[in-house]
Amino acid sequence: MTEKIINLETVNPIEFFGVNNGKLDILKKKFPLLKILSRGTQIKLSGAPEQVDTAKEKIDLIVQYLERNGHMSENYFEQILGGDDAETVDNFVDRNPNDILVFGPNGKTVRARTANQKKMVIGADKNDILFAIGPAGTGKTYTAVALAVRALKNKIVKKIILTRPAVEAGESLGFLPGDLKEKIDPYLRPLYDALDDMIPADKLGYYMSNRTIEIAPLAYMRGRTLDNAFIILDEAQNATDLQLKMFLTRIGANAKAIITGDLTQVDLPKNQKSGLEKAVRILKNVDGISHIALDEEDVVRHRLVKAIIRAYDREKEREQQAQ
Repeated sequence: MTEKIINLETVNPIEFFGVNNGKLDILKKKFPLLKILSRGTQIKLSGAPEQVDTAKEKIDLIVQYLERNGHMSENYFEQILGGDDAETVDNFVDRNPNDILVFGPNGKTVRARTANQKKMVIGADKNDILFAIGPAGTGKTYTAVALAVRALKNKIVKKIILTRPAVEAGESLGFLPGDLKEKIDPYLRPLYDALDDMIPADKLGYYMSNRTIEIAPLAYMRGRTLDNAFIILDEAQNATDLQLKMFLTRIGANAKAIITGDLTQVDLPKNQKSGLEKAVRILKNVDGISHIALDEEDVVRHRLVKAIIRAYDREKEREQQAQ
């Protein structure tokens, strides 16, 4: 007979044991030969050494997940306890830090899925500023947000700041009703969508209310010094030269920044020039700044998106040749 005591002080006991001990009952059913007792923030396992070790391994995985995510459904709790296959375990064990970035709600795993997305992860880990340039659907924004959430959860930074230029995408939206937040939110919606995939709604609301996560238009960055933060400038092709310089000079101590953009989708008025191409060019050889170019091979949306990008690229080449 072997006994082991597991401390659950780093997680919410209700999330581990479940409402009315629903998850604890699942645990007991999965290991009927073990004596399992819960006392406050501890759980005690008694039984055959092999059984105790197996149960402890599964419980450690669940605790690791709850530490990162804060919540796990009963269905997923049961799946992990019963899952011995490599795929199930791989969803929880971060064997390759360039693969799984964060665990999202309901067991969703957010990974760097393509070669260039993995280069983004490596580049962001090794450098304080990263430019990720590529067409729509290549996962630039999504990967950047995942890296920011990972840094926050691992306590590398104290806050996340997500920003975008508030520029209309080829159409006039006119006067938007509502308060300032309601006017701005349509421009920032893609950033909210990415966060929704990675942080439970209640926790995201808490982070937003105490400004641990801040989403704001680029103009609001002026005059600030951003310390201990992970900062993302999305849709940077719609920032002017002066705006990009302003953004890059906001970065303070212990801060990281990712700038994403698509140079083929500039929505600025005709009398304004994008500052992204210039920034990439003049900062190309600066130590501490990484540059990743994504392409149609990185597209992770609908299969037709890749074909659409290629068709537009071919048409652009024909137009350039005709000129």
